[in-house]
Amino acid sequence: MNAGRGLPVRSTMVSVLALRGAGAGTRMLLARRADAYLDGAWSYIAGHVEVGETGWQAALRELREETALQPQSFWATSYCESFYLAQSDSIELVPAFVARIADDAQVRLNGEHSAFRWVALEEAAALLPFGSQRDLLAHVRREFVEREPSPFLRLA
Repeated sequence: MNAGRGLPVRSTMVSVLALRGAGAGTRMLLARRADAYLDGAWSYIAGHVEVGETGWQAALRELREETALQPQSFWATSYCESFYLAQSDSIELVPAFVARIADDAQVRLNGEHSAFRWVALEEAAALLPFGSQRDLLAHVRREFVEREPSPFLRLA
């Protein structure tokens, strides 16, 4: 317990929103979780930062490991999800990234997911289980779909 000291703030995870298409035709990759954590929930790609990795390196690694996708371009979003994590009684800050994927790229899931779908952003918002995820999606729509992202956010 942290009685009297406040809650620790941690940043041990990253999120990646994989997008393809442009404008109203933009589609986002959702994958259905198939392990004990959030089993059956639809989500974007996420994972933990390993020792010696930067956040963006972890995001690229998670994208490759979970989907076998290689982005055409890769961006920081300047947005961090935040939520309470009961297991560690802490606040988790999760930096988010956008991966632009070629329309013909093939997804190959690892064992963490049982299915995937490329969906319109409205459908993604309806399927995402958490408000912080929908807030991130709204930010990405505003800054990466409805306008050209700042070139200062491009990582690769």
